[in-house]
Amino acid sequence: MDLEQYIKIKHDNDPHWFFEEIGTVSNQQRIQKILDNKDYLEGNHKILKRPNYIYNGETVESRRIVLQTAKTLLQFQVEYLLKNEIQLTGKEKVVDTFATVNKMGRYSFVNKEILDKMLKFGQCAEYVYLDKGKIKSKILDPSEFTAVYNKNNEIMAVVEHFVYDAISYYTIYTENMVQEYSNEGGEIKLVAQYANLSGLPIVYSTQDEYGSIEGRSELEDWKGILDNMEDLLSKTMDATYKAITGIPVTIGQQLKGSLPADIVGGGINLDDGASFSFQANKTDIKSFEKLYDTLNQSLLDISMTPAVSMNKTDISNLSEVSIKLLFSLANVKAGLNESYLKRGLIERYEKIRKLLEYRDVKMTDDEFYSLDFVFTYNQPSNETETINNLKTLREMNAVSMETMLERSPYTTDAIQEMERLNSEGVNVSAESGEEVQ
Repeated sequence: MDLEQYIKIKHDNDPHWFFEEIGTVSNQQRIQKILDNKDYLEGNHKILKRPNYIYNGETVESRRIVLQTAKTLLQFQVEYLLKNEIQLTGKEKVVDTFATVNKMGRYSFVNKEILDKMLKFGQCAEYVYLDKGKIKSKILDPSEFTAVYNKNNEIMAVVEHFVYDAISYYTIYTENMVQEYSNEGGEIKLVAQYANLSGLPIVYSTQDEYGSIEGRSELEDWKGILDNMEDLLSKTMDATYKAITGIPVTIGQQLKGSLPADIVGGGINLDDGASFSFQANKTDIKSFEKLYDTLNQSLLDISMTPAVSMNKTDISNLSEVSIKLLFSLANVKAGLNESYLKRGLIERYEKIRKLLEYRDVKMTDDEFYSLDFVFTYNQPSNETETINNLKTLREMNAVSMETMLERSPYTTDAIQEMERLNSEGVNVSAESGEEVQ
């Protein structure tokens, strides 16, 4: 089924079919879930609804401690995978062409924004287009677009919709056309229409157990644990202040009368053998620590975050193998995120290839399909051990000079470094990466 048939069957050829499409119950539920997650990330947590309580006849303001740990975990996942730029591999012509496009389009920032939104909300969309000869990408917020699928889960159109200054705007992306509508003046009308050179936007999404094309936010796994951590902290703080107050208890008879007026401070007249004391609740700090540590460890386990990266454990003098073991779960999570990104990246560069052909930059299928992506995780490493390994491989003639420089922890641009070596009299071929004797 194509889009034309879909509109005919489901919307009775209504020219404003997109208005009905975004207003469906299922789509509004999806958008509301995204808005709830945005609200959560802004700090509006369940604990803020905790009611006040009565103590000693007075209304006391309850402690409401908000933990923004979710934002830290999300930032860790994004930076762990994408702090080091994605390296393109393949035939030289392809790599050079796409590397130039990446620099001009600032795609290192685009990649981070896509992964960030995908982890927070489960999905994200990217539209690749030409802007004054430059290839760029526009990121569509998941709360502001609706993807239209056929029964085979093949995308047929994307509707971008938002409200600005009390006016609703709609952009319809189809395979060959981009149309813009607005309700300025009170009626929905076509404002502009353009030829679509790159095709439909790319929809990135994570996976859930139902295989939904909408993806699933990471927050759904974390919010329950964080809510309990906030509840435990807030109630323990209240209990601590209650325990400090105490209840005065007198045993025996209290003598009538008053103490001399010139005495410093105050006192109580008690009969012989009587006693006075304060009785206070005792806070079980050990139980609190055990509960809180268990919840915190569960959060780290589910998010696959190394405890060492959150300052939860002490380390010193670790070998390369020990570091890999500590970050093994983080590598598993990064591998999953990498696979989600790669699906969209392959589609992105197919669209970029299509746009390059309008500028007479062509490449064969054999050249294009040699393209691949290498992710370098931001994992701490033993630099001395890495350098010694590279030195050994070089002495064995097992790696080129260019590869050795690329893998060096002190080199950011291997080509530039080779040019500098040449300028210092160390003759290194920029093409082959071999040192000239």
